[in-house]
Amino acid sequence: MLSFRNMRTIVIAATLAAATFASAQQVSPSLAPETAAKVAALANKILHDTGVPSASVGIVQHGQIVYAQAFGLATITPPKPATASMAYPIGSISKQFTAQAALLLQQQGKLSLDDHVAKYFPELTRANQVTLRNLMTMTSGYEDFAPQDYLIPAWYHPIAPLDNINIWAEKPLDFDPGTKWQYSNTNYVLLGLIVQKVAGEPLDKFIHERVLAPLHLDDVFNTYTQREKLEVTGYVSHALAPPRVLPLEATGWYFADGDLAMPATTLLKWDLGIINHSLLSAESYKQFETPFILADGKDSHYGLGIFITHEDGRLKFEHSGEVGGYVSENVVYPDDHAAVVVLTNEVASEAASEIAAAIEPLLFPPVPAGASTADATIAAFAPQLKTILTGLQRSQIDRSLFTADTNAYFDADTLADFQSTLAPLGAITTITPVHTSLRGGMTFGLYKVGFSNGTRLAVDVYLKPDGKIEQLLVISKLQ
Repeated sequence: MLSFRNMRTIVIAATLAAATFASAQQVSPSLAPETAAKVAALANKILHDTGVPSASVGIVQHGQIVYAQAFGLATITPPKPATASMAYPIGSISKQFTAQAALLLQQQGKLSLDDHVAKYFPELTRANQVTLRNLMTMTSGYEDFAPQDYLIPAWYHPIAPLDNINIWAEKPLDFDPGTKWQYSNTNYVLLGLIVQKVAGEPLDKFIHERVLAPLHLDDVFNTYTQREKLEVTGYVSHALAPPRVLPLEATGWYFADGDLAMPATTLLKWDLGIINHSLLSAESYKQFETPFILADGKDSHYGLGIFITHEDGRLKFEHSGEVGGYVSENVVYPDDHAAVVVLTNEVASEAASEIAAAIEPLLFPPVPAGASTADATIAAFAPQLKTILTGLQRSQIDRSLFTADTNAYFDADTLADFQSTLAPLGAITTITPVHTSLRGGMTFGLYKVGFSNGTRLAVDVYLKPDGKIEQLLVISKLQ
C-alpha cells in the first residue's frame, strides 16, 4: 500500500483537524457498526497520511447501499467540511456510461459494435480496420491524448471534441487493431462522437434521457459545462508540498471519456444497475462484462469501459478516474452484490484506491497482492532518474531531457515545491523499479526511491520513444 505525504499534513493540520471531519448521508440498512468504525478510521488515517483534503466513501453490501460518509475538507481555505451529498467529478468512470449508451443504440439496431469507424468517420487513420469494439476495449491503436497525471498547457484552452479527434486519430496507430491493449482516452471521445451522430442529438442529452433517467440517477451533471455546480475544490500537490488549488481543464477535452460528476451514492446506484442488469438486455450486459481477447489469444482483462479480474475466485469490475484536481475509484463485486466507491479531491493521488483497497478485506477475506516487475527500459532509466531528482533537490533542472509539456509543468512554483520538500530528505540511496506498462505510445515506470534519512518515495515517469520525459511526479511517501 502506498501512503502519501505525511509532511504536508503538518501544514494543513489546523484546518483538517486531524482529518476527523465526517458527514454521513442517511442510508438504510446500514453497515455493521464495527465495520463502519473501521472504514471511518482507515479513511481518516489515509487522508492524514496522504494530505489529500477529502474523501467521499460509499458501500453497497448484499445489494443495498449501506454506507455513505464524507471525510475531510471539500475546500481548505476557507475550511468547508465535505458532506456525503456533495458531487465529485468521477473522471474516466464516465466511460462506462458512454459504453452503455452505445449498447442501447446497438439494441435498437442503429449501430453495431462491430461497425468500422470508417462508417462514421472515414477520414481517420485505418478507419476501415478499427471497430467500435476496438474503441471500447482500448484495442484500437489510437494514441492517448491525455496520459499525463498533471495539466499540460494545451488543456487550459477549449477545444472541440471533433478537432481533438482530428489531431489524435489521424496519427499513425500505436499498434495494429486488436493486437495489443493500451489505455487511450481518444477512443472514448471518438465513441462519444459516433453515439451522438447515430442518436441524432447531443451526447449529454441522450445519456441523461436514455441512460441516467431510467436508473433514476437525478443528480448527475457535466463537470465542465456545469462546473458552477461543483461544491468541492480540486487540488494538486507538487512533490511533498501542501495542496494548491488546481483549475479544471478547459471545455471539450473530456467528452464522453471523463466529463461526469455525481455524489458517491449516485455512483453506487449506477453500480447496482450493473449488478442487477437494470438498463440493458442480458446479451448487452454479457458484452459489457466480457474481456477482449487479443489477436494472440491473451486476455486483455478489459471489457467495455471496465477492468475485469478474478481474484481469489471473486469476480471484480474496477475503474478509476482522474481529471484536474480529482481522483475517483469504483469497484464492483457483481457476484457478491457489493461495491465500493471513493471520490477524492486531489489529482495524482492514490488515496482513493488506497481507501477502496483497505475496505475490501473488511467486506471479504483478504486477497493476496501480486508482484510486478519493471522491464529493461525502466531499469536502465533508474540512474538518470537519480541524477534528475538530485538536481531537483537543488532546484536545478536540465530542460533538454524533458518534453515541452513537462517543462511547462516544472514552472517556478513546482521547482520550489520539489526543492523545499525533497532537499531535507538527504542523498538518494536507492532507486528500485517496481512496475512498467505502456500508454499513449510511451513507457510508464513506477519506482521506489530511498533517501539517507530513511524516507522512501514512490515516483512515476512517462518516457517517449525518443527518450524524452513526458512526466515525472512524486506520487507518494511510502511506509
